[in-house]
Amino acid sequence: MTRKLFGTDGIRGLANTFPMTPEIALKVGMAAGRLFTRGEHRHRVVIGKDTRLSGYMIEPALVAGFTAVGMDVFQFGPLPTPAVAMLTRSLRADLGVMISASHNPYHDNGIKLFGPDGQKLSDDHEREIEAFMESGLEEGLVEPSKLGRAKRIDDSQARYIEFAKRTFPKHLSLEGLRVVIDCANGAAYKVAPAVLWELGAEIFPLGVDPNGFNINQDCGSTEPQAMSAKVREMRADFGIALDGDADRVVMADEKGRIIDGDQILALIARFWTKSGTLKGGGVVGTVMSNMGLERFLAGMQLKLARAAVGDRYVIEQMRQGGFNVGGEQSGHIVLSDFSTTGDGLIAALQVLAVLAGEGKPASKAAHLFEPLPQILKNVRFKKGGSPLEDARVASQIKACEERLNGSGRILVRKSGTEPVIRVMAEGEDEKMIRSVVNDIVAVIQEAAA
Repeated sequence: MTRKLFGTDGIRGLANTFPMTPEIALKVGMAAGRLFTRGEHRHRVVIGKDTRLSGYMIEPALVAGFTAVGMDVFQFGPLPTPAVAMLTRSLRADLGVMISASHNPYHDNGIKLFGPDGQKLSDDHEREIEAFMESGLEEGLVEPSKLGRAKRIDDSQARYIEFAKRTFPKHLSLEGLRVVIDCANGAAYKVAPAVLWELGAEIFPLGVDPNGFNINQDCGSTEPQAMSAKVREMRADFGIALDGDADRVVMADEKGRIIDGDQILALIARFWTKSGTLKGGGVVGTVMSNMGLERFLAGMQLKLARAAVGDRYVIEQMRQGGFNVGGEQSGHIVLSDFSTTGDGLIAALQVLAVLAGEGKPASKAAHLFEPLPQILKNVRFKKGGSPLEDARVASQIKACEERLNGSGRILVRKSGTEPVIRVMAEGEDEKMIRSVVNDIVAVIQEAAA
């Protein structure tokens, strides 16, 4: 059975339209609750969310579904995705839920599910949930005396703040560092500035005034220009830009130059190799990771293991290969010594630890390799089919690969979270790869018309 609702990062879509409707949320709660109700103990589920207006619609529907199958619900309010994963384990919950569409605009929303170990659910578990949603919901309903209860947990933010601070080396301090922190008007708008300030930094916050509509709008990791400009304006030492649910991060040095996920992986790999804490003999990246990163790691006798795009696939590869550092160019950084999923704030703290420990400016510490030219373009298409199934597209991709003749690589893939085809090419000759991308995009646009 193929998954119809779940993509690479839970269920996601336009709020109040299929599949992000109260009805679907209710059924997800009932089905997931039934799947994770095992034994006679009181079962519990924890729920966090970001700052989207539609969270007020999705959360009560989930609560109704979970309580209907006898699960007690702990509601956190706005909290980063990695905090929900951490608290799922900390509170011995049977299930964790994050209501968020991550870096998408406010009008989208999503549902991410975590198992009792704080890990995102497997494809098999998601298929089981969908099967229950199609039939079997009635069988999971409990008698009136066994209905679940729901309550708000007021100290969830404080718990995560203390957890994040403990990941920063005890012998170091951020005293004297001026840091811009852009929270994308999202889930970390309270916790991220608090963590940095309590560790000693002088902070300049951006994106900390959510109104239900402005999440990721002209701010955050997908639009870090505001963060970079603020770094230059305030003469800050460093800039941090999180996305709407704070599971990814992009940074900037004191000159406002962007530090992407590949550079973050390189920096942490180098620092952790020196301290003897790097495991697996390298790091896990994705098929999108720049070849410059691969060459840099090879120079240190480290390997880059490539996974499919999506932090769940990075994590799976990390587990299989015994790695403790992995991530994506987009800024999902997974440090399994601390977290079971991508955590933008904790990744930023590890980079800040390098700056504090070595006393180097970010411009010298965090740009460790020259990335190869990489061109990426997105093509939207109508739902219900895929232009990649068109023979003309396959033929054009093959022709472009022959043109590159081994001097670069081409990656064409369908997004797992939206109706978009992503076309990427990478190589030494920027003019050539730009031409290759444009030619492939043109044919995909014809096929999608």
